[in-house]
Amino acid sequence: MPEKPFSPLYSSIYALVGKIPSGYVSTYGQIARQIGCTARTVGFAMAALPPGHNVPWQRVINSQGKISPRLDGEGNILQRDLLEAEGLQFNQKGRIDLNQYGWLFTEKQNG
Repeated sequence: MPEKPFSPLYSSIYALVGKIPSGYVSTYGQIARQIGCTARTVGFAMAALPPGHNVPWQRVINSQGKISPRLDGEGNILQRDLLEAEGLQFNQKGRIDLNQYGWLFTEKQNG
C-alpha cells in the first residue's frame, strides 16, 4: 500500500524543522507560532514521522529546554544522544540553554 501523503500543515512543519541547523534547537511553541498552529499540533506532527524520514525531529524540544517524554521512553534517550552528537550540552537538570542553542527563525513562515 502506498504511503499516505502528509497534510499541507504537517508538510509546512516538517519543512520548517528542516531549516534548524545542526547544533541548534527550537521549541514546539516557536515552530507553532511560525506556522500558525498549536504546539501540540507540532508534537503530533513529530510523532507522525515515518521510519526512514530525513526530518531532524531531535532538534525540537519543549519550552523549558528539555526533551519531552515519549510513550516508549527510548525516544528520549535517542533524542539526547543525537543532540549531544551535534555538540549540544545538557545541564544537570537535563535542560539545554535556549539562549545558547536556540534557533531563531528570521522570518514568519506561511502555514
